[in-house]
Amino acid sequence: MLSDEVIQAQMNSLLEKTDFKWGEKYEDKVRDSYVVDNRRIIITTDRISAFDRVLCSIPFKGQVLNQTAAFWFEQTEHIVPNHVLNIPDPNVLLAKECKVIPIEIVVRGYLTGVTSTSAWYSYERGVRNFCGHVLPDGLKKNQPFDMAIITPSTKAEKGVHDASVSAEEILSRGLVDEEVFRNMERIALELYHFGNRLVGKNNLILVDTKYEFGLLDNELVLIDEVHTPDSSRYWIKDSYEPLFSQGTEPQNLDKEYVRQWLAGQGFIGEGEIPGIPDDIKIEAARKYITAYEMITGKQFVAKNENVEARIRQSLQNMF
Repeated sequence: MLSDEVIQAQMNSLLEKTDFKWGEKYEDKVRDSYVVDNRRIIITTDRISAFDRVLCSIPFKGQVLNQTAAFWFEQTEHIVPNHVLNIPDPNVLLAKECKVIPIEIVVRGYLTGVTSTSAWYSYERGVRNFCGHVLPDGLKKNQPFDMAIITPSTKAEKGVHDASVSAEEILSRGLVDEEVFRNMERIALELYHFGNRLVGKNNLILVDTKYEFGLLDNELVLIDEVHTPDSSRYWIKDSYEPLFSQGTEPQNLDKEYVRQWLAGQGFIGEGEIPGIPDDIKIEAARKYITAYEMITGKQFVAKNENVEARIRQSLQNMF
């Protein structure tokens, strides 16, 4: 684990945005992408989003996400091909350009969450048919489902809310071919169960996660990110049962920490974003780094530096 001093010092060198003159630029909530000659340069910034809003930036977050995704892309190649070409920098993933399928496949193993698209948010308000899944009365927050469920989501532009929908609605709207969609569902469940088995050995629970897919030469490929602390919810495994039995929130290692802090301020996506203090940002950075180390079994290596300058140096021979 990096020292608090190193994390604190990096507050002065956050990678909040990029402005490279490489091809055509695309910007989403967290990543800046540049498309050049059928390749996509994906730069993971330190921006953090929640409730479909960009909130602030967190020290070393971009590096954590990119290196975690790189780890999982490699680990899951036996399940589904992906778009990765190489990792030329700790914050950069060079990928094959794909035709993006405009939905996310969300896999949920537990009844939890604080966002308006979460299963618990709807359940607490009396909804018993969530994205085509009929849920019984009497469930408790953070309780596991009998089996993992799939709840697709539309992909929203930055600043616009994602929408959880049923598989039937996805197909009726013609957002994706049915055969492709059923393959996405099957692969997503396989990825989720594989991920849970792997991190379970490291005292983690993969609670829920999302997957994005694209088509490359008509072949389904995994894109964007996989099992990162942004796209996934992680809990500490050995403390889950005792805390659940007490009705206490699980120990989390993902951006749920920031979501819960914001929800405690009365913010769940609408209105002005509360100012997030440095101590919350630094604790979030610790959680991200701890998640990386527990997921991968590797030490997180980083130093205080100008990340944008390092990226420019890393990629200088590509153009």
